[in-house]
Amino acid sequence: MCVLGVRHEWETLAGYFFVAQILTYRYVRIGAGVSLPASLPSLEQERTAILEQMLQLGDFRSGSITPISGRCGKPNCRCHQPGQPGHGPNYRLTRKVNGKTISETFSSAAELQKAQREVETFHRFRELSRQLLEVNEKICQLRPVEDTRTPQEKKRPKRSNTKRRAR
Repeated sequence: MCVLGVRHEWETLAGYFFVAQILTYRYVRIGAGVSLPASLPSLEQERTAILEQMLQLGDFRSGSITPISGRCGKPNCRCHQPGQPGHGPNYRLTRKVNGKTISETFSSAAELQKAQREVETFHRFRELSRQLLEVNEKICQLRPVEDTRTPQEKKRPKRSNTKRRAR
C-alpha cells in the first residue's frame, strides 16, 4: 500500500512537471516572474521592429578578418634570423564564394577599418535574422488556421464514375 502511495505521488509530480513545461512553452516571461500570453499583435510589432532595424544596417559582407605574419623572400632579411618575428601583421578578409575560399588583403588601414565595420554589421544582420526567425515561428504557432476554400471546394467529393470490377 505504501508503494502505491509513493507511485501516486510520483505520477502527480510528473503531471505537474508536464503542465509546467507546457505553460513555459506557451507563455512569454515578462518582468519579475509575471507571465502573460504572447499576443499576436505584440509579436507582429516585434517583427516589424526587427525588420526596421535590418533596413538601417547599411553595407555589410560576410567573412572574418585575421592577422597574418610571414617571412619574405630576401635571404638577408631579419625575418629569417632565429627568434625574430616575421613581417606583419597583414590583415586578410577570408570568406566563401560559391564554395571556394577567397582571401582579400588590405593595402591601407582605412580599407581594413571599412572591412571591419562591414563584417561587424554582417554579424548584427545574422543576429537580427535569428531573432526574426524566432518571432516568426511564434507568430506561425499563434496565428489561427483560416479556411480559405471556396464553397465549391467545401462540397463533398462525388463518387468516382468508374465501374467496379466484377467479382
